[in-house]
Amino acid sequence: MSSLAAFARTIKLSHTLFAMPFALASGLLAARTVDVAPDRWAWIVAAMVTARTSAMGFNRLIDRDLDASNPRTAGREIPSGALSPRAAWGYTLLATAGFVACAAALGSATLWLSPVALAVLWGYSLTKRFTALCHVVLGLALGLAPVATWIALTDGLTATPIWMGLGVLTWVAGFDILYATQDAAYDRSVGLHSVPARLGIGRALSVARALHIATVACFAAVAWTFPLGPAYPVGVVLLGGVLFAEHRIVRADDLSRLDQAFFEMNGYVALGYLATVALS
Repeated sequence: MSSLAAFARTIKLSHTLFAMPFALASGLLAARTVDVAPDRWAWIVAAMVTARTSAMGFNRLIDRDLDASNPRTAGREIPSGALSPRAAWGYTLLATAGFVACAAALGSATLWLSPVALAVLWGYSLTKRFTALCHVVLGLALGLAPVATWIALTDGLTATPIWMGLGVLTWVAGFDILYATQDAAYDRSVGLHSVPARLGIGRALSVARALHIATVACFAAVAWTFPLGPAYPVGVVLLGGVLFAEHRIVRADDLSRLDQAFFEMNGYVALGYLATVALS
């Protein structure tokens, strides 16, 4: 059990919070177009948890040598010896099998598409070795959540989950660039690619701001494709305000509040969006 607890810590299981609300928000809208059996909600939640666990487990394994050489991450469970690679692989592959099983339970379309999802989820971990667009790939990985949920519940696809997924993609890419600012010097020293490493912290923050402006626009576009109540535009404006505040507390000459911006404020965005859709 100690290895399982260490694995849960290293993959930051609680950060499933970032993607789960968007899957549920998409499901709430899909449920207005088709009847959704209660058990399908459980399969959606299980698929989200197992998919992210598989992705993060692979990330920690493939990056364990890099983590060991980076002072910021050397204390993580695998490089510090608290969790063996063998155990981490076991949990990762178990989560992967669980995800495929959940996809199969949701239908043939999701089962056939599950390898595509896994290719994106695992592939992200390799991208920073050759492209600064790694942040966008991470955004794509999380942005698949509302799209996949819609397909799972309706066996089809419309513009609504696509706009929602694009909103998640730009949101995640933006906050991942913010998070990567703390490793800009390390990334350059070992030849890793990121927007902060390539452009410098100041210009990277500008790119993140532009992405988050696009986030608000994409979420606003959801209302053009699906009938929603007046709470929706109000909620989107408020979420835009949270993103604005996030950028106010992270500056090129002061990254001391980065953790607050990353963990706290982005949690507000995810839960706030789900609440907005539910109220709408």
